[in-house]
Amino acid sequence: MAVSEALAPGNGDFSSTRDALHKARHLPGYVYTSPEIYQLEKEKIFMKDWLCVGRMEEIENPGDYMALRIMDEPIVVARDNDGKVGAFANVCKHRGVEVASGSGNTKEFSCPYHGWLYDLQGRLVGAPYMKEAAGFDPKSCRLTPLRCDQWRGWMFVNFDADAVPLAEFAAEYEKEFAFLHHEKTRLATKHVVDLDCNWKFVVENVQDFYHVQVLHLDTFGGHINIDDFVFNVKENGGFSSFYDAAPDTPDSKSLFGQMPWLADKPMSFAYTGYLPPHFHMFGRVDESHPMVIWPLAPDKTRIIVYHVFPAEHFSQPDFVDKAKIYHDFLVKVVEEDREMVNSLQRGMNSRMFEPGPLSRMEINLHSLLNYYLDRVGLDA
Repeated sequence: MAVSEALAPGNGDFSSTRDALHKARHLPGYVYTSPEIYQLEKEKIFMKDWLCVGRMEEIENPGDYMALRIMDEPIVVARDNDGKVGAFANVCKHRGVEVASGSGNTKEFSCPYHGWLYDLQGRLVGAPYMKEAAGFDPKSCRLTPLRCDQWRGWMFVNFDADAVPLAEFAAEYEKEFAFLHHEKTRLATKHVVDLDCNWKFVVENVQDFYHVQVLHLDTFGGHINIDDFVFNVKENGGFSSFYDAAPDTPDSKSLFGQMPWLADKPMSFAYTGYLPPHFHMFGRVDESHPMVIWPLAPDKTRIIVYHVFPAEHFSQPDFVDKAKIYHDFLVKVVEEDREMVNSLQRGMNSRMFEPGPLSRMEINLHSLLNYYLDRVGLDA
């Protein structure tokens, strides 16, 4: 039985979303509230696709690690003594306790329950009082490895052993955004925010330029002409757009000038793009601030915004002060969006909500919603 058939009668009809843009309507509210659909999204999307877990420089030295949870799946990403970055399940092979927490530097991971020890590659190197256990083989007790790779300084993991390589997965993104040379940048600040909304509302919001000149009028919206927007939509649900906008500072002036490799671009150059399912590129000619979106529950989402600048800028005496100006401006924009996505979620619980029509400015959302339906199979 399809998920749509298990829900309220009539709710499984997505023909209005599937319709041509000028006749199409948004998704029904239960798609953003259903625990059943949330679990389906986990299995069909997040356990299949490559997921960005941060910057390579966040675990720069041998022994550096960070632990995180991806839709209730605990994992560890670590750099081993040979400098190689790997990822594995943060689940002890004895009783399932998490062997790492937070982030830091270590020589080995010790399970806090019974003291089983694992090296930086997840191999079991110590297990007290287990010699007498029949058939016990330490080699078979390695923390379950995950696929791990990097794209231009960004770390990605994948739970699916049969997934295509990251290079193939991100091939279109590479064509669009290789010129940004993020491998030549470094992380300056990271902004983490928990939202009271479904993850899809965040994905939709950051692609929704229809709202920019209304909600963000007092921050960056007044410097963007949405009538000039060209949306390059992709078959995989992604999109890109290149347009004119002012630098993301309070007075709309750059504090650094163009990134060295973008010296041929005007100061008004701006860009955005989406690599499904949760990595969004944003930036101007002088900086980039990609966002990673993590589902926590049907009505809870965590976003992490990474502010990266050219590595050579970090040696400037006033770099920290300048970077903070960009960061504080970004925080203000995020707070503007926070109020709206939280309100969207509340609206989905109203008996009065009916999906509204799409604007021509939502052509990329129309593509995204249809790709989402294809992936999750709600109307299959």
